[in-house]
Amino acid sequence: MKILISACLLGVNCRYDGGNSRDDNAIKHYQGNELISVCPEEAGGLPTPRPAVEIVGGDGNDVLDGKAKVLTADGEDKTEEFLKGAKHALELAQSQGATSVLLKARSPSCGCGTIYDGTFSATLISGDGVTTALLKRNGIEVISI
Repeated sequence: MKILISACLLGVNCRYDGGNSRDDNAIKHYQGNELISVCPEEAGGLPTPRPAVEIVGGDGNDVLDGKAKVLTADGEDKTEEFLKGAKHALELAQSQGATSVLLKARSPSCGCGTIYDGTFSATLISGDGVTTALLKRNGIEVISI
């Protein structure tokens, strides 16, 4: 089985803070499958490291529908980069035949079920990140770690 996976979970230093979120348990659990690495934020053109961002005004579905934005704490709009990265992840999953995607929890791009609320206060709300929302809309199963 082919599984698209957040590059940070594989140990790639692509998080906003320049670090990674390597998850040895997830890697071991999916051993034997073909893991396809992706970082939607870098694919969207954002550098590493980069300022932290949160979705303001909703969740990833609202961003896809033009009702919310992805902003830095200083108000810099990164919505276009997040949309571009989400489209890249979708195209990669589809072209590789990945039926499941393993993404980093709480991320404004990869979060599944829970994301930060847009106030930069570490408050969590129900919702999906931009990439997760686009993948789900296209029938791809998203698993969050």
